[in-house]
This record gives sequence, structure tokens and C-alpha cells, in this order.
Amino acid sequence: MSAASTMTWHEDMATLVGDTGVSLHGAGGEAPAAANVAAAGAGWYGEEEEGRAEEGWAQQAKGFAESTAEMLRELGRGLWDVAAQSLAGAEDSEVARRLRKRAAATGKRLSFMNEYLPEERDPVRCWLIVAAVAFVTLLVLGVGGGDETPFELPKKLIISPPSANRIQLPDGRHLAYEEQGVSADRARFSLIAPHSFLSSRLAGIPGISASLLEEFGARLVTYDLPGFGESDPHPGRNLNSSALDMLHLADALDIPDKFWVVGYSGGGMHAWSALRYIPDRVAGAAMFAPMANPYDSKMTKDERYKTWDRWSTKRKLMHILARRFPSLLPLFYRRSFLSGKQGQPESWLSLSLGKKDKTLLEGPEFNAFWERNVAESVRQGDARPFVEEAVLQVSDWGFSLSDIQMQKKEDRSFFELIKSLFNQVEREWVGFLGPIHIWQGMDDRVVSPSVAEFVRRVVPGATVHKLLDEGHFSYFCFCDECHRQIFSTLFGIPQGPIDPAPLPSDVASELAEETTAPGNLTEEEQGKSSLA
Repeated sequence: MSAASTMTWHEDMATLVGDTGVSLHGAGGEAPAAANVAAAGAGWYGEEEEGRAEEGWAQQAKGFAESTAEMLRELGRGLWDVAAQSLAGAEDSEVARRLRKRAAATGKRLSFMNEYLPEERDPVRCWLIVAAVAFVTLLVLGVGGGDETPFELPKKLIISPPSANRIQLPDGRHLAYEEQGVSADRARFSLIAPHSFLSSRLAGIPGISASLLEEFGARLVTYDLPGFGESDPHPGRNLNSSALDMLHLADALDIPDKFWVVGYSGGGMHAWSALRYIPDRVAGAAMFAPMANPYDSKMTKDERYKTWDRWSTKRKLMHILARRFPSLLPLFYRRSFLSGKQGQPESWLSLSLGKKDKTLLEGPEFNAFWERNVAESVRQGDARPFVEEAVLQVSDWGFSLSDIQMQKKEDRSFFELIKSLFNQVEREWVGFLGPIHIWQGMDDRVVSPSVAEFVRRVVPGATVHKLLDEGHFSYFCFCDECHRQIFSTLFGIPQGPIDPAPLPSDVASELAEETTAPGNLTEEEQGKSSLA
């Protein structure tokens, strides 16, 4: 029988557990085995032996930490051995050869840096340590620099007391408006400007001078869309009702003749509605980077792609939500412009801006205008008008832009149709036949220049003015020379305001003055007056 077979169970356990300091005596000659097992169990489960001092919690915590560290160290060694065994022979693989070749080439290029190391140092290990130290240093400096820079809290929106003029519409709603330029009786030209998405009646044409309006005899009227600023909401509004609001505003403000409509960015949607639904009251349209429905049925696949191409990912998402899941939009609006805090247009509206636009938006003049305009826009604190506006932009407008100017359809006989094939017949158009001017910046990343090309294709009477290096804001906002060019294009040579016709009472007083003038007295009357 071998030695292993003659081992007792005490010795067999000792080989498995190791030396635990507990001696298990045999049955012969000494203490019973049960007593020894009980004593061993007491040591294993933490019961204190007689005469031994009880350990405190600090010693127990220290022992636990040391044991945990030892276990982690052993685990790391085991993982290292497994990795080493798994990678054995990997240096001969194709991937390893390629990596080794590139590493050798990189090391050769950077070998000149080894001249700055001591001769006894290994360059590979030294540069790894240098890189690690540099990374930690930059991290510490970055954290320290952030602590030194004072954190500027976002400013609160300051909403001024109500001050707008308002008219009452036939359906009982009130519409707030603002007037600039000459008075109604002296106006040679009248312009009505609906505002864009996050805007109000205070926008108009930002930065336009009163002297320029006086020079051209122009009267500029801006108003708050329903639910914006101080205008009452209109839950069932659409682009037809938007055009009727403009019509009622013109009648209430004594604009008897035709007026020009100004459409900038998202406000162009409401300007298009005026050309479609009330063309007889519109003298002409001045459009500035006007939006078109990205889902217009007349838009080709390539035109639709170019319309979205320059948009940021978040802006595309907002348009998809407006078309598919509009109930989610208030969640985003309440975190941005309805939060009561001040923010920047590129972040709130998810805009991509060019060089000129960024320069303009960083200026104090635009920032002051932006804060005042946004505060007025969100005065009512309700997300519904903004949701309605966003949904209108991407839903069915009730018309296509091609419906604004259409070729007249005539019932011709068979012989007239044959005759028209051989004779050049002048096309007759119906719809809005007045001038349509579109100014489009070629560096506009908010409304793509392809939109203007689409408009010119489906609206033959539109004139597109391409502006090189101009963005979405740079030509329309705070540019005196640009505003003069716009008015000269629309109205020609400035003629000033109209001299109002004198009232009958004024004519009677002038006639009375003429009859009593010294030059009209007789010689006898003049002599009497001289003697007196």
C-alpha cells in the first residue's frame, strides 16, 4: 500500500486547506476528536478563544482591505496569464505584422526626440511616462481653469407691461399691431409684415430707419400672429384665416388701396397665403429667404433633398416631430424659449450659421433686439401657438405655390387648338399678377437657396435676387444700405410722403384770410385803415 493510502483524514484535509494553525488530534491518547473539531469550528467562525483580546472595528476593516487587495492582485495575475497564453504566437499573425511595421515606421519618424532623453533611459518606456504625465497635467489644468472662470447664470426674460395697439376682428378676437413710418393720410406706400416663428410685431424690418421710411413715404405695419405677443389665440387657424387677418387689419387701419406684403423666413408662409387668398388687395410682395413647404407636391425629390441638406440634425428632428408627433413639441419648447431664460437663436432654433450671420448675431445691437423680440413673442407663455405655427409649416397649406400664378384655361374648339399649334399665342395667367421680389443669400444655411430656385420654377413671375456671401440674417437685419436697395427696387426713386388734401374747414379759413389781406383792399379802405 502506498503512503498516500495510509494518510488519515486529518492529514488529507491538511493538504487541501494548508496550515491553518488548528491541530486535529487523533483518537488515541489525547483529547477527543469531537472536542478538537468544536475548537476548530470556534476558530473558523470568529468566536474568541479564552484569554485572547477582542479585535476592534479598525483592525477588522484593515484586515478586510488587505484580503481584498490580495484577491484583486491574484485575479490580475490570473487574467494576465490568460491573456499571455491567448496571445502566444500572435506576433506571427498578419495583423501583428502590419501593426509592427507601422509602429516601426512611426518610431523611426519620432526617433529625433530620443536625443532629449538621458543615454541610459529606454526611449519606449520614457515616452510612455512622459505622455501619461502630460495627459494628467492637461487634465488638472483644465479642471483648475474651469474653477477659476466665473459661471455666468442665464439671464431671465424681461417681459414689459402690455403696450400694443389692438383692433377687434369680426370673430371677436383682438389683434395687436405696431406702426412705423409716415401716417396713414401721408403714406404713398403701405406695407404689412407678418413675423416669423420665434418673433413678434416688434420685429418688422429690424433696424430700418425712420428717415428712410419718410424719404419713400412708406408706412410699415407689423402685427402679432394669433397667440403671439398681445394677440388673442385662434385655435382653428390656418393660412386662409391668416390672410383674412391681414385683410381686416388693412381695413381697420384705413388702407383703402392695395398694400405690399413683406415675408421674411417663416413669415413668408403667411405672405404666400395673402397672394393666394386676397390677391386683389396686394400690390406686390417683398420676400426675404422665404420658407416653402418642404412637402409641397410640386417639389421634386432633388429639390426636397436640397431643402433639408443644410439643416442641422436637431432641426430635421423638430420638423419630423411637427409633421408626425406634434404633441411632443411642447417638451422641447419648455426647455428652451419657454423656460423663462434667455438663449441664443442658433441653439433655440437649431440653426447652422455662416460667417456673416455669426458676426451679426454676436453684435450688441442684434442681441438687444433679440432679447426684446423673444420676450414679447413668448409673453403668453403658451406652447400651443408655437406648435400650431410649426405644424403649419410642414402640413398641407391648402394650396401649392404653383397655384399663385396659373396659366388661364380656355375652352377652345378643335380648329382653334390646331391653329394655336402653328401660331405663337401669348400665354394668359390668372392669380396674383403683381411683382414678387425674392432676396436670397447664397450662404443661407437656414433656408436653402434651392428654395428660391423652386419658387422661380413654379411661380414664373417671381424675380430672384441672389446675394453672394450673404446669410439668413445679414442682408435683412440692421443694414441701412441693404434697406435702401430694397426700397429702391420696390418703389423706384424716392418721392417722399403725399401732401394730404386740405379739409373743407381749412379751405374756408384760407379764403377768409385772402379776402382780408391788405393787397385785396380798395384804395378807400386802405386810406381809412391808414387814418385809423
